[in-house]
Amino acid sequence: MTILAAANVVVTRVGPGAAVACNLAAAGLLLLLARRCGASWDAMGLGNARLRRGLLIGAGVAGAVGAVYLVGLSLPATRELFVDERAGGPVSGLLWQLMIGIPLGTVVLEEIAFRGVLPALMGGSFWPGAVLSSALFGAWHILPAIGLGATNAGVGSAIGGLSGSVQVGLVVLGTGAAGLLLLAQRRWSGHLVTPALAHMATNMLGAFIAWRTPARPSRCRWSPRPRGPCG
Repeated sequence: MTILAAANVVVTRVGPGAAVACNLAAAGLLLLLARRCGASWDAMGLGNARLRRGLLIGAGVAGAVGAVYLVGLSLPATRELFVDERAGGPVSGLLWQLMIGIPLGTVVLEEIAFRGVLPALMGGSFWPGAVLSSALFGAWHILPAIGLGATNAGVGSAIGGLSGSVQVGLVVLGTGAAGLLLLAQRRWSGHLVTPALAHMATNMLGAFIAWRTPARPSRCRWSPRPRGPCG
């Protein structure tokens, strides 16, 4: 937990490149720690036996995510959720996020930590460990959630009248629930690649759609730590 807490604080205070390096280092340390504690690759969802099944299911889930986004874009009530001032900027910034920032700077650490290492170290039956790991995943998003209503038009219109602490609490609950869903996908397929593909599809498609969706007249540059619905 010390490794994750340190990484969470550091990446909110450094540039995008340094954040990616920090998160990759933290992921490596977590894997090393888990192995030293006796966790097997299979227990962390990284064994070879179910890799093909995990890829197939993950591709199907990613396709379903895309379908949900298309429905959301087609409905006026949900289209505003894609307007995010953090998504502005040149195409080079978008490409950096899609190719490096999201897969390496967000998904690798979060999947290894919350759907791989923590469940493996907790042991026991699935659901108690899954609930605790998902609660920690929600808490992981406290710092990124601060000020979210000011940058995302849809979120701002939905929760803008609530206090800052309540807004953060709702984001934590939402990302915790998303973490539980991702853990269920990992259990279904037997491999960590399934929630990783779902996570990447959610964040990367969300980032691309937000970049393509007109925002307010003044659009900001990419933030150092852009987040999708799964964080």
